[in-house]
Amino acid sequence: MSLDSEASSQGGDYRSFRQITRDRLLFEMLRSTRKNSKSTWKVSFSIEHYEKQFQVLIMDKFTVKIMSYACKMADITEEGVSLVEDLYKRRQPLPSLDAIYFIQPTKENIVMFLSDMSGRSPLYKKAYVFFSSPVHKELVAQIKKDSSVLPRIAALSEMNLEYFAIDSQGFTTDHERALEELFSENAEGSHKYNACLNTMATRISTVFASMREFPRVHYRVAKTIDASTMTTLRDLIPTKLAASVWNCLAKYKTTVPEFPQTETCELLIVDRSLDQIAPIIHEWTYDAMCHDLLCMDGNKYVHEVPTKNGSATEKKEVLLEDHDPVWLELRHAHIADASERLHDKMTNFISKNKAAQLHQARTGGELSTRDLQKMVQALPQYNDQIDKLSLHVEIAGKLNNIIREQCLRDVGQLEQDLVFGDAGTKELINFLRTQLVVSRENKLRLLMIYAALNPEKFESDKGAKLMQLAGLSADDMIAVNNMRCLCGPDTKKSSVGGFALKFDVHKKKHAHRKERTGEESAWALSRFYPILEELIEKLSKGELPKDEYNCMNDPSPSAHGPPTSSSARSSPAHSMRSRRTGGTWARPRGSDDGYSSDSVLKHASSDFRKLGQRIFVFVIGGATRSELRAAHKLSSKLKRDIILGSSSLDDPPQFITKLKLMSAEELTLDDLQL
Repeated sequence: MSLDSEASSQGGDYRSFRQITRDRLLFEMLRSTRKNSKSTWKVSFSIEHYEKQFQVLIMDKFTVKIMSYACKMADITEEGVSLVEDLYKRRQPLPSLDAIYFIQPTKENIVMFLSDMSGRSPLYKKAYVFFSSPVHKELVAQIKKDSSVLPRIAALSEMNLEYFAIDSQGFTTDHERALEELFSENAEGSHKYNACLNTMATRISTVFASMREFPRVHYRVAKTIDASTMTTLRDLIPTKLAASVWNCLAKYKTTVPEFPQTETCELLIVDRSLDQIAPIIHEWTYDAMCHDLLCMDGNKYVHEVPTKNGSATEKKEVLLEDHDPVWLELRHAHIADASERLHDKMTNFISKNKAAQLHQARTGGELSTRDLQKMVQALPQYNDQIDKLSLHVEIAGKLNNIIREQCLRDVGQLEQDLVFGDAGTKELINFLRTQLVVSRENKLRLLMIYAALNPEKFESDKGAKLMQLAGLSADDMIAVNNMRCLCGPDTKKSSVGGFALKFDVHKKKHAHRKERTGEESAWALSRFYPILEELIEKLSKGELPKDEYNCMNDPSPSAHGPPTSSSARSSPAHSMRSRRTGGTWARPRGSDDGYSSDSVLKHASSDFRKLGQRIFVFVIGGATRSELRAAHKLSSKLKRDIILGSSSLDDPPQFITKLKLMSAEELTLDDLQL
């Protein structure tokens, strides 16, 4: 199988962001180290010959995560890797094998590499060294100093790939403490502040090195209310990051092969203060609710399944990821819609499978999750279908139970009424007094939304009284108060505009979001949308507010012109290229069986469109699942690939914990009531 046929199997010339990342790691890095790689790939070899191609892959703690987000172990072994090792663990010498090092260019890593390959008895025969980001000249000089190592280095290269491809349209830079290191009251001027921004810029830049894209770098400017208001380092975070990214990209123009010399895409850099509500409000899509309400470890979900003899149950771990077509179809659907679709799938499956009908007749009535699990054993030919279906039926059932038990419909209704101006202080107080069964955590989230909408109320004792009424703990109050760390200067003087945290406080009930016309949903609690969604649409039209957003590329005449040319430049018609898209939020129609052909993957593979220039958006301080969903949604609507990046991807419990850690007081995770 050739590389060309691999591309063909993925749908012509289209490759998603994650696929491009995967292909670079597998083909540009691993395959490039194999002798006569073309012939090795296309024809069969004897076991004796194939063993000669075996290699050891050595990674550090960070690069192993890069690899795991983009590739499966089977992908790696198929490229001739027989063993994956940790750079910092003691390893058995394998002097007959070559080693591939995929590592960050740090002093510590270089020391470990040199200790492996120097002296009379190196651990490996040859070393192919790939750095995840640009390596400093001093470190290269350190390698060259060791005369015993130089002859054993078969390759020394910069991969420029230092990010986690968490989604087909999303990545993170793994800065989980960015809120604390950049936005806390004592962050300004600290070593962590500068180190965080510099590393973040390097990792963002490697995204463009991988994609071979050179962006117009737009960023949200620091906004002062008047001459007496001093701009802080906190206000300058997007500006400083944009400048650092620009510097990295300028170097790539001369160091990265085939890197574009003129602008090919858009990059918008904003920070979490743009929209404080999106990380806190209850999001009612299947994906968001799973990560918000279930005890998941990343994308890992643990559930109980019957043992082989059916006499007991055992725990089983599953990953809710793109390889699961049911998950791929339902993840952006409203929980009520997802539940309905699962019911339809189950009914359809039973109606077209006589064995399933007999099983239903024996059990009587509706099939439970446990019945479905037993059918996995009774109908082995349908194992995979029933297994996945029963998993999602179980998850949807759990979510609906939690929604009922925690009165989340009432909580969610008040959240959205506050945001859209249909409720205010009076309604909030009444809710806190009467809804005694609502958990402290959900009352905290309500108050955090209220604090984002009405920051001035928490400058007096009114806020303290509300928190006392809600029964918040001391560290809960820290989270509410730390919302101010994400606010701009003196929000009471500001006008309502693109800056989401500046409000007209003279109105009793001010709408933080405007109702979106033409996007009404049949499902309740679907009104909320992240501010980022509006910004992406404005960027696509070339209509970003000039007083709020600057561009690093100005005043380059090749990249910019009057507003009319700006709009035309960034329209989907510009720089057209063939790409394949598949919306995972729309309900597929015309299923011809109970499960398999209902997958959006099948529909996506035949859905070819002309897409315009890519749009990249980076959120400093953590992105949300609603924002990632917006990227998928708008890719279809605008006919442009939209890639969302961030320092991290946060669910509400994580974001709240991070806000607590922003306190000026020294706190650890152990101090917090989670």
